[in-house]
Amino acid sequence: MIRFDQDVCHNPDAALAKEWLETNGLGGFASSTIAGLNTRRYHGLLVAAAKPPVGRMVLLSKLEETLVVDGARYDLSANQYPGALHPQGHLLLKEFRLDPFPTFVYAVAGVELVKSIWMINGANSTVIQYELHGDDLPPECWLELNPLLACRDYHATMHENAAWNAHVEAEPNLATLRPYADLPALYLAHNAETVGPTGYWYRNFEYQAERERGLDYREDLFNPCVLRFDMRQRAQATVIASTERVDVTRVNEYRQAELARRAAVLTPFAKADDLTRALAAAADQFIVKRDEGQTIIAGYHWFSDWGRDTMIALPGLTLTTGRHDTAKNILLAFARYLDQGMLPNRFPDAGEAPEYNTVDATLWYVEAVRALLEHTGDYEFVKTHLYDKLIEIFDWHERGTRYQIVVDADGLLHTGEAGVQLTWMDAKVGDWVVTPRIGKPVEIQALWYNALCVLAELAEKFRDKKNQLRFKQLAARAKRSFNQVFWNEEAGCLYDVVNDTERDGALRPNQIFAVSLPHTMLTQARAKQVVALVERELRTPYGLRSLAPGDPHYCPRYTGDIPSRDGAYHQGTVWAWLIGPFITAYLKVNRNSIKSRQQARAWLSAFEGHLREAGLNQVSEIFDAEAPHEPRGCVAQAWSVAELLRVAVLLDE
Repeated sequence: MIRFDQDVCHNPDAALAKEWLETNGLGGFASSTIAGLNTRRYHGLLVAAAKPPVGRMVLLSKLEETLVVDGARYDLSANQYPGALHPQGHLLLKEFRLDPFPTFVYAVAGVELVKSIWMINGANSTVIQYELHGDDLPPECWLELNPLLACRDYHATMHENAAWNAHVEAEPNLATLRPYADLPALYLAHNAETVGPTGYWYRNFEYQAERERGLDYREDLFNPCVLRFDMRQRAQATVIASTERVDVTRVNEYRQAELARRAAVLTPFAKADDLTRALAAAADQFIVKRDEGQTIIAGYHWFSDWGRDTMIALPGLTLTTGRHDTAKNILLAFARYLDQGMLPNRFPDAGEAPEYNTVDATLWYVEAVRALLEHTGDYEFVKTHLYDKLIEIFDWHERGTRYQIVVDADGLLHTGEAGVQLTWMDAKVGDWVVTPRIGKPVEIQALWYNALCVLAELAEKFRDKKNQLRFKQLAARAKRSFNQVFWNEEAGCLYDVVNDTERDGALRPNQIFAVSLPHTMLTQARAKQVVALVERELRTPYGLRSLAPGDPHYCPRYTGDIPSRDGAYHQGTVWAWLIGPFITAYLKVNRNSIKSRQQARAWLSAFEGHLREAGLNQVSEIFDAEAPHEPRGCVAQAWSVAELLRVAVLLDE
C-alpha cells in the first residue's frame, strides 16, 4: 500500500506530481493525480479503447463532487483554470492511498467520505464508489455528482460546439448519453435518488503537463446532468461509467472479482520482496487484448503497442510472471503481421496499416522466442507455429528487405537510409532524424549474432542440418568481423556505429547488449572493459544515460517543447529499461558472484522510492541525465517495469 497524508495532499506541487493509474486489459484506463486535478489531456475517469487496444477516447473526464451537510456545501473537486485553482477540494483530503485501488479520504464537517476508483477487467467500465464514515452522522447529508464529459480522441482536446447532443436518456439506475452519433454511447449506471438535467459547458480547464510539453492545454467539458445521493440512506453511492449497459446492483460482485484477479497475479510472488511484488502488479497493467490474442501496451498514457517495446518487454512481463500462455499468444499475434521478414514497429491508433520501420523489433522477437524456450522448454510449440516464420525472417534479411536492411559480405547486418530512424534511438523532428545511425549499429550486430546462434540451436534441435550449417557459418563470420571493426582500442570499448570506413566513437549504452545477450561475440576481457566503462560514464540510479557527459551533443535535461524534448530523447536522457541489460552484463562479467549480486540488488533498490513518485507503483519511461534525475516521459513504461522485474527475479534465484 502507498499512502500520502494531508501534508502531501494539500500541497499542489507535491500532489500534482503523483499520478494514479487503473487499467482494464483492453488498452483503456482511468488516471489522474492524487489531488483529483487533471493535469493531462490523457487524464480521465473513463478512457475507453473503442478498438482494443487502440481507438482510445476520453469519455468521462471527471466528476465534480459536492458534499452537502445540513445545508452547507463542500466542494471536493479541484481544477486549474486560467489564473485560478478552483475549487480547492484537495484541501479537504485527509489522505490518499493505493489499497489496492486509488482511494481518497475527505474529512468534511465531522465525517469522512471515502472514494475509491477501479476498472472492470475486460470492459470499458470504471467504477467510482463513495462511502460515508463517522460515529455521529449529520441529520442531512447529500452527495452531488456532476459528470464532465470530453468524448474525444485521447490525443486531442474538446472545445464548446453546437454539434453536441445534450440529451440525457434516463431510466431507473441508468443515464445514457450520446453526444455524437459516430462515438460510443456513454452509460452511467448509478444508485442515485435523483438524476436532474443540467446541460452546461465548463470552460477553460488548463492542463499543466500539456502546457509544459508545448501542446494545446485548454479544454471545455460538458455537464449533462447531476446525480444526487442521500448518504444517510445508503452504505455506498456508486457510479459505473461504461460503454455498455452495466448492472449497478452487482458492483460488489465486480469489486470482489477484481480483487481476486489481482491476488492471483501476485500468487507466484508470495515470498518475494516488496519491490518485486510491486513490479509484478505493475506488469499486469500492460498486458492487453488485440484481436483474438494479446499484446503489450508500450506505456501509459499515450503509447499503443509497439513491436520493439513488446518484444523487449515480453520476457519480464510474461515469462517471469508465469504467464506462459500469454507469451505464446503475443508471439503468435505478431507473427501474423510478419511482412518481408519484418515485424511492425507500430500499430496506428486509428487502425491504419501497421508501420514497418524498425530493424531491431524482429531480432528482439527471436530473442523472445529463445526466452520462451528457456522458461517452458516447449519446442513443439515453436516448431509447429514459429520455426517457419523464423526461417522466413532470416531469408529476407539475407537477400535484403526494406530500408537497405541486408546481410553484408562480412556477415554483419547493414541497415538504414537517409530520413529514416530504424533503431530504438528513433527520435525524429520533422525531417530531422536526431540519431540516424545508418550503417551497422552495434546493438543490431549483437542482436543479429544472438539471433543466428538461436536459429542454429533450433535447426539442430529440429534436425534441419542445412539451415544449421548456414546459421553457424554466418555467425562465425559475423563474430570475426565484429571484433575486427567494432573494437575501439583507444577507448577500451565498442564503436556505436560502423559505416564503411567511418567509426562513430560516441559513448552510448548500445554496446552493453554485446555483453548482456545470451550469445556474445566478445572475449571476457573485452566484455569487462565495456561494462566498466558503461558503469563509470553512463550508469545513474535510474538507468543508463543515452549519451555520455562531455559529448558535444549531450543534453542534461529533457524539458521544453517537442523539438527540445525529442532533441534530448537519446542525447543523454536516462532510460530506466537499460538497467536490466546492464545488470545482466555486470553479473555475467563478474561470474554471478555473491558480491556482484549484492551490488545489483543495491542498484535495484533505488527504484523503491521512485514507485512513490510520478506514476504510483509504476516505473517511468525516462529520467533527466543529471541529478536529481527528475522522472520524465510516460509515467508507466512497459519495458522499464519488465526489465526491472526480470533482473529482480533473476537475483532471487
